[in-house]
This record gives sequence, C-alpha cells and structure tokens, in this order.
Amino acid sequence: MERGTHPGSRTLHEPPAKHAISLHEQVIVISGLPRSGTSMMMRMLEAGGLPILSDGLRTADEDNPNGYYEFERVKKLRDDAAWLADARGKAVKIISFFLPELPDTFRYKIILLHRAMPEVLASQRKMLERRGQRDATDDERMAALFEKDLRRAADWLESRANVSVLHVEHRDAFADPRAVAERVNAFLGGGLDVDAMAAAVDPALHRQRHDTPGTD
Repeated sequence: MERGTHPGSRTLHEPPAKHAISLHEQVIVISGLPRSGTSMMMRMLEAGGLPILSDGLRTADEDNPNGYYEFERVKKLRDDAAWLADARGKAVKIISFFLPELPDTFRYKIILLHRAMPEVLASQRKMLERRGQRDATDDERMAALFEKDLRRAADWLESRANVSVLHVEHRDAFADPRAVAERVNAFLGGGLDVDAMAAAVDPALHRQRHDTPGTD
C-alpha cells in the first residue's frame, strides 16, 4: 500500500462548479480518533491565522499541555447542528465517531488525522492512568471499537459529494511539520502562515511512539 493511503477511504473532490466555492462558505473539520493529533492540527491552524471554533471548557493539562480545542456542542451534533452556520470559514474539532452526524446542508473540508493504533491505545491508556481512572476495556477490544469507528466514518465519507478530505499522518507532522503545513495550506486554498504552523508543532509531545516502546 502506498504510504498515506487508507483502505476503505478516498479523497472526495468537490463537483465542478461555475464559480469556486469560498473557504468562508465551508466548515473546516479536524477529525480522527481520540489521541491522533487533532488538537495539534487545531493549534497549527490557529497559529497559521485560521479562525477556530472552541469553547475552552476543557482546559490544558499534562496530556494536552497546549489545550484540547474542543467545542462541547459537537457531542450533541445529531440533535443540535444549528451552530454549524456560524462555523463556516472556521476550524472545528470533530472526532471521527461524530462525522456521520454532520448534516448534508453544509459543505465541509475535512482534515483527517491518522495515527498508528498501538500509539493511540498507549496514549489513551496513559491519559486514563494520569487521571486515576481504570479502563475496563482491554487494548484488543478498544482497537476493535476504534477500527469500527473508522470504517463507519470512511463509509460516510465515500457517500458524500459535499465533502473534500485531506489525509494527514500523525508521524509526518512531527517528522516534517513544514511539509504538512504546506499541504494543509494548499488544501485550504492558501493564505495561511506556513512558518507559524510548522513552529506550532512541539516534537517533545510525540510521546508513545510505536517505534520506541516504553516512551511517553
């Protein structure tokens, strides 16, 4: 498989139109599994000058020292999507579980983060340990749930003509943040501060690396 591609998912291109669709008419969605780098991407976009949608209710902590960039109303998206009208032209974090709840009444540019499953599971486990919470779900069961979540999201993406997707590997953002920043900037039509986006990536926060077991 070519690096950067993912089975069961493809980049959807917007249908031809007489006039280009402005970024301000679309909702920019940052998505992926929990602990896959979505907060990092939000920080990059904020540094690059893109408006973001976040309520700040979940504050920074040891697991996400630069903040979570969450918007609480996302969790009730199925019953409350009215806020999306004000999200056009802004970036909002919506984990992959909630993607199929997005209504067809808007156009979306989705930046989908991918991270090696062992890293996702290890990061999740470490976060729960720091909070003194016991996770009754073992890694095998959690991995199965996450894989099901990703397949469901991929099926939804495949069936939508109002969506365009950019796939970003978590590891690439740390290995070459400028290259990723340039790809994201191009996907969003240009105009962002690529240098600032790249500088927003903190290499020290790439913990739980699959290629170096035992690191945090």
